[in-house]
Amino acid sequence: MGLLDLTGAQTVFWAATKAMEARGLPGYERITASLEGGLMRSAEGLELMTAPLRDFRPSSVDTLIVPGSPQMDAVLDRSASLVAWLRRASGRTRRTASVCSGAFLLAAAGLLDHKRATTHWLMFDMMGQRFPAVQIDRDAIFVQQGAVWTSAGVTAGIDLALALVEADCGHDIAMEVARELVVFLKRPGGQSQFSELLQAQADDADTFDELNLWIAGNLERPNLTVEFLAEKARMSPRNFARVYKEKTGRTPAKAVEVFRLEAARRLLEDSARNVDQIAGLCGFGDEERMRVTFQRHLGVAPRDYRKRFSTAARGQPKVKA
Repeated sequence: MGLLDLTGAQTVFWAATKAMEARGLPGYERITASLEGGLMRSAEGLELMTAPLRDFRPSSVDTLIVPGSPQMDAVLDRSASLVAWLRRASGRTRRTASVCSGAFLLAAAGLLDHKRATTHWLMFDMMGQRFPAVQIDRDAIFVQQGAVWTSAGVTAGIDLALALVEADCGHDIAMEVARELVVFLKRPGGQSQFSELLQAQADDADTFDELNLWIAGNLERPNLTVEFLAEKARMSPRNFARVYKEKTGRTPAKAVEVFRLEAARRLLEDSARNVDQIAGLCGFGDEERMRVTFQRHLGVAPRDYRKRFSTAARGQPKVKA
């Protein structure tokens, strides 16, 4: 297993328990279990003591959370007994969840068939190949489908656990936990689990990193044309357009558009600026042009996006991480 897949969510429930007990209320009983029990070594090399699953009646378990593994392909090939236990247990617990690639174990148990689910973005293709009945949500931090929850990669398990705590204990407790752990409570399912800038960097680690960072810092400029960017990259416009698309998977114009879109999303979420000001700062020129871009990429207008995702709209104070 990946250590943070387990400990991120576990820490959220530990902090929530402290907050609940301080109010004279019961918290969460947290148990780490494995098929046979005993010491289990994480992918990072840390050993954790676990209880055997046979010691627990599934009906006594409220929330079952399955962490992932960076070697999930190999894990699946030797997890028939665990998958069988998950298949039996999930219908008797109140809810079942996975963190990161733990979704593969839920999928192997048939728990995600014809359901929307997410996992680590690097494993989308593998999920689609091995479990075609799963409806992969490529743009979610976490997904709830009835009593089954799945989260994106690694730290998204913290977001998922905070959502579970908020559902159980209310907004105030969840916000207190977020403050203690110095994380955002507001990042809800349905938003991108990695930024366009990070994706551009991941697509090609060095060729256009410097240029992409410059673009992200100069979005208000109206002249981010192929010719101008080619000059910044010290390439001819024709060669620049060809190589940029080859390396990043999108044209320079499309890259500028998605960088502007992401910057606008952040400002709509976290700033008090009005929509027209944000359109100007991000290089759209006016609200209408920004609205067209939002509709094309996200299927929602900027004002509606702000109503759903802004810190102020959700009544949540900012927590800086």
